[in-house]
Amino acid sequence: MHTHARLVIVGAGIVGCSVAYHFARLGWRDVVVVDKGPLFENDGSTSHAPGGMFLTNSSKMMTEFAKYSRRLYGELELDGQELIFGVGGLEVAYTRERWHDLRRKQGWAKAYGLESHLISPSETRQLVPILDPGVIHGAFYTPADAVAKGVLLITALARAASADGAVTFLPETAVTDLEVTNGRVTAVLTERGRIAAEQVLLCTNIWGPLLAERMGVKIPLQAAQHLYTVTTPIPELAGAAREVEHPLMRHQDHAMYFRQHFDSYGVGSYRHEPLMVDARDVGRTAQRPFPPEHFARGWESAIELLPPLRGAGQTRQLNGMFAFTVDGFPVMGETSVRGLWVCIGLWLTHAGGAGRAIAEWMAEGLPPMDLREADITRFQKHQLARPYVAERCAQNYREVYDIIHPLQPIARPRNLRLSPVHQRLVEQGAFFFQSGGWEVAGWHEANAHLLELYEGRIPARDTWASRFWSPIQGAEHLHVRERVGLFNLSALAVLEVAGPGAAGFLNWLAANQVDRPVGKIVYTSLLNARGGIVADLTVVRRAPDRFWVITGGGVLPHDLAWIERHAPRDGSVMITDLSAAYGTIGLWGPRARAVLAALAEEDVSNAAFPYYTARPLTVDTAPVLALRVSYAGELGWELYTPTEYALRLWDALWEAGQPHGIIAAGSGAFDSLRLEKGYRLWGADIHTDYTPDEAGIGWAVRMDKGDFLGRAAVAAQRAAGIGRKLCCLTLDGPGVLLGKEPILAGGRPVGYVTSANYGYSVGRFIAYGYLPTEYAALGTKVEVEYFGEHLPATVSAEPLFDPKGARMKQ
Repeated sequence: MHTHARLVIVGAGIVGCSVAYHFARLGWRDVVVVDKGPLFENDGSTSHAPGGMFLTNSSKMMTEFAKYSRRLYGELELDGQELIFGVGGLEVAYTRERWHDLRRKQGWAKAYGLESHLISPSETRQLVPILDPGVIHGAFYTPADAVAKGVLLITALARAASADGAVTFLPETAVTDLEVTNGRVTAVLTERGRIAAEQVLLCTNIWGPLLAERMGVKIPLQAAQHLYTVTTPIPELAGAAREVEHPLMRHQDHAMYFRQHFDSYGVGSYRHEPLMVDARDVGRTAQRPFPPEHFARGWESAIELLPPLRGAGQTRQLNGMFAFTVDGFPVMGETSVRGLWVCIGLWLTHAGGAGRAIAEWMAEGLPPMDLREADITRFQKHQLARPYVAERCAQNYREVYDIIHPLQPIARPRNLRLSPVHQRLVEQGAFFFQSGGWEVAGWHEANAHLLELYEGRIPARDTWASRFWSPIQGAEHLHVRERVGLFNLSALAVLEVAGPGAAGFLNWLAANQVDRPVGKIVYTSLLNARGGIVADLTVVRRAPDRFWVITGGGVLPHDLAWIERHAPRDGSVMITDLSAAYGTIGLWGPRARAVLAALAEEDVSNAAFPYYTARPLTVDTAPVLALRVSYAGELGWELYTPTEYALRLWDALWEAGQPHGIIAAGSGAFDSLRLEKGYRLWGADIHTDYTPDEAGIGWAVRMDKGDFLGRAAVAAQRAAGIGRKLCCLTLDGPGVLLGKEPILAGGRPVGYVTSANYGYSVGRFIAYGYLPTEYAALGTKVEVEYFGEHLPATVSAEPLFDPKGARMKQ
């Protein structure tokens, strides 16, 4: 029995074995993998997984995980056995809506470098001869999709990892607790004894929340029961020489999937109400008794699509559990307990890529790619609550194969976080979306009368693009440009960084110069050691030793974790989340000063209150910190007031704005306003895969201020030059885009759309995307593929609207 390890990995399923394999490849030694069951057909999900690998995903991160996993599994060897069957994958379209949506899916495949084809019913039947082509409209075919044998794969991974003694696997070694000293994990306690550990990685999947919760770490994940059967032999498949010859197949309109087992077929069904299991109730194994009543509808769907199944019985009935998280993405990263890491919420398809990513992250301090969607620091507090976890995990099971619109808000639970002015937005007929749990107005039906005023300037959208959109957004956009609008910005987050070391710490953490006079506002990125953009935010100096860091409410947990992780531990810096203490209102438009001047006791003229400065004001009876900044690209202010004054401030501004035509404007107008100005959105246009120079915000990096995090990487890139650039594209004709569509040059994918919206002021549809520098010159002609249609576009100068920023500075 080992008594010490550099790293203890808990869980010897596909993820734990993948991580161990990659640590061995990185040259690590003294790695121990423990599992409460036998090796390698154990109690976990891998042992019963059907092994289907569909690679295409709307998320680039998940697609990259899957692509790497496919390559890795194909390279492994185990005594000459077939570990993976490269038979390709089919997703059949039972409905016209699905057939239409598969064109969108093919766009993702092109954008992320996967070969794919849309094929006819007869071509689909050629690949799966037992399929009835009369019940489908066609299929999406991806040759790289495959069927993998989970137990053989983890055996091969473990054998390779332990070949030279780098990794030791300990079966029948249940972990009972973790030992933590001074906030750092120091040991793993097992039924067989204590193992001192420098680091611990939990790869326990459906049991993941249990050990973590003992350390005060909540992981929003639940197990879902899932039904799978294998039929008796089918005469039409008699004599099948290989276990899998037919492509893996999905029937998503009925929440079904299929794979061949020699002369039999495997049938998996999500076509039943979720049978969720809390981690505390999972028990020893990932299996439950099979409930035939929940499989009946799925079996009928299987017979309709594959008629030869009608006379077949079922030789094996499996009810195996696997993990669902609240947002459908895995949970990866270091917890609030130093040295304690997690990598859970993953299936076989993505385990190879995720295993590599977490190993490199732990070994080198940074992941090899942007992992914002998987980062454990992404969760809001309400997302960790048990009722929320239960609701969202169950809904993600229901929707696993549904057609989900990119703008579609969750249906439940709602009204979790309401701003102080929420009722005023309700009175304005707001259509609410959710952002970070906040109810955010997309547009307001009270502004429908403006459509007549702006008739002809707001193009109609096709049926798909018009979902969760309203032409009122365009009217609000134009009205803000011409008059004035009020925006509810209460979802913005405010972090106070204070103390004698605050200025030095923030100036080292930020790429821009933040050691500026009191009252100055600085826009800056926070970079990692590779120069990747970790955060995009605003810093305001409130006092010599006190700063406000303002960021988006949706990314608050992520940004706060990054700042806290890098803060000095000597007491010289104190970080406080003030977000709930303030309500924030945006006042923007050419008449904004007239509205504010009617209420403010202080002078708000341009001379007294210049652009990019902050001042305390008394507005009506509300104490306000006013920031003269504008994500909308118009004259105006962000107004921060203690929460209890926010409603009074809104009402006072509303009344004072009536002579000036004031409206309440929503997030739809906000997005199109910012896109006309070329303002970047973190998580879409910028994230850790991109550097400031690639993103076109290198002007906000101050190389002459001294050392800062990421400086060396920026300097090296500037010496070498960049190979890609974030470009502004405008469609040459009518059309609409929603994001993630492939950008083509000479018929070949060269990038994909990161942000898109119509520019109502400039009269053109706008898209942003990264292009190789040879395609980034102004005037370059490209195409953007939208549901299979190629829309001509041109690389255009940015910003498209008010390029000198004169309107904001007047």
